[in-house]
Amino acid sequence: MSDVSLPARLLYRFVLPCRYCAKPWPAGGAVLEERYRLAGLGELENRPEWAEVRAAWNRQGLAFAVRVQGKRQPPWRAAGRPEESDGLQVWIDTRDVHNVHRAGRFCHRFAFLPGSEGDWSENSPLPLGEGQGVRANSSKDRPHPNPLRAPRSGRGEGISPLAEPLPIHRAKEPARPVARGLLKVRSKKQTDGYLLEAFVPAEALLGFDPAEHPRLGFTYAVSDRELGRQTLTVGSPLPYQEDPSLWATLELTGSDA
Repeated sequence: MSDVSLPARLLYRFVLPCRYCAKPWPAGGAVLEERYRLAGLGELENRPEWAEVRAAWNRQGLAFAVRVQGKRQPPWRAAGRPEESDGLQVWIDTRDVHNVHRAGRFCHRFAFLPGSEGDWSENSPLPLGEGQGVRANSSKDRPHPNPLRAPRSGRGEGISPLAEPLPIHRAKEPARPVARGLLKVRSKKQTDGYLLEAFVPAEALLGFDPAEHPRLGFTYAVSDRELGRQTLTVGSPLPYQEDPSLWATLELTGSDA
């Protein structure tokens, strides 16, 4: 009989502090300091961590910052398939429920993809028909309304950062549509990787109420074709992309009085 080894991160329920930040999305970028850094849980399984992830909150929403290091190639973008592209994905449950295995209406999934520019560049509203909420079908099956701005696969210059809500597989209820341009993302290319900052406004998070519900179910995945995939809690083959019982808890600390 072969030995079966459970991931160490499956054996614990993690609660991570998410600190208050008065201005999590000012102009210029690079606002979240070292104290906003989330613990690297992959160390429990001796997994190398090449992405540093930080998180903050206030009543206006949640902010994230990612620094990816160790790359030799630009980030990969799969046209119309953000879930298969290099970048950050986050899963958020505004009710922090861990005794169910299917996402409910308070569960959200967002993708934030870096651009190719050397200086800070920010996403802009997409043409009509793109990014107007959770997609029922892949956007690759639809003609792009403006061929000159159509997304393309690969690496190279001229790729802008992208923020998009994504559906959660097997969810009991679909997520509430997110208005075009509501999610924010900006990125900056570096010699060995990139910096990415993202902001999820409270309007995009059904049930977001830090005073009444200061704990959020949460996990993330930073994907990279060159470096692999780094997850906060357990990764594949366990179904972390759809099972809230496998997520950690973010505890919103500090004050927004």
